[in-house]
Formats: sequence, structure tokens, C-alpha cells
Amino acid sequence: MEDITDPTALRLDFDALVPRFAAAMNRLDAAAGVGLDPKLRELVRLHASTINGCAYCVDMHSKDARAAGETEQRLYSLGAWREVSWFTPAERAALALTEAVTEIHREHVPAAVMEEAARHFEPEPLAQLIALLVTINAWNRIGVTTRCWEPGSYEVGG
Repeated sequence: MEDITDPTALRLDFDALVPRFAAAMNRLDAAAGVGLDPKLRELVRLHASTINGCAYCVDMHSKDARAAGETEQRLYSLGAWREVSWFTPAERAALALTEAVTEIHREHVPAAVMEEAARHFEPEPLAQLIALLVTINAWNRIGVTTRCWEPGSYEVGG
């Protein structure tokens, strides 16, 4: 029996087994978040990935955030975003929405969270943000369930 604590144990070569689905996910990923600031896209992807415990995605989006110009200070403090002053009100609204969408099993997205996000994002960018959050949560669930990508192996632009 597989030791579930072995973080290196590949469960399924997901991309090879369901290539059409993997290609569709890549198309969704390319379409999600269009028009949003690249640093914001990576912040919310990283935050969702951390909440979901997807090591590969945390590595990927940390690297992509740095490549987009994000600072180490902001990346290191992302888990404590409520406690620091260097995230903008729009970023705070996006991070709160990230948590609500990612942890939707706990409760529906609170109206106050959506209202705050709507104060900072016009309807289309807000819809793009939601699409981005849905997509990263899907990627996280694939990664955590199948362990199909090796943490640390991602290269920006690779």
C-alpha cells in the first residue's frame, strides 16, 4: 500500500491519461484573468494554491509572481495579508474573494466579500477574477489529487 505521507509518490500521469481534458484546462487557464494585472493574477493563484496545499502550484506561482515583478516581502507575507499595510484595497478584496471561493465548502461566498470586490473591480474584471479563481482551484485539486507534477520542477517561460 502506498504511503500517503510520501510527497513524491506519483499517483497518476494525469496529462498523459486525459490529454483532451488537460488541453481544455490549459485553454481555460489562458482565458481566465484576461485584463487583470499580472501581479494580481499571480498573488491570487499563489494564495489559493497555498490554501489548497498544492506544492507544485505554490512553486510555480511564486516564480511567476517574481517574474511579474512581485516583491519578496509581499510574497512572504501573503498568508498574513490582513496584518500588513502593503497590499492595496483592491488586492485585499481580491485576496478575501480568493479565500471565500477556495473555501466555498465552509459557506457560500459571503455577500460582504462580493460587495467589497465589486467596489474595486468593474463587472467584467470581477468576472475574470472569479474565472481565474475557479481555474486555479481546479488545477490545485488536480495537482494535490494526482501528484502529477513534481514540486520544484517548474521553470518560468518553460
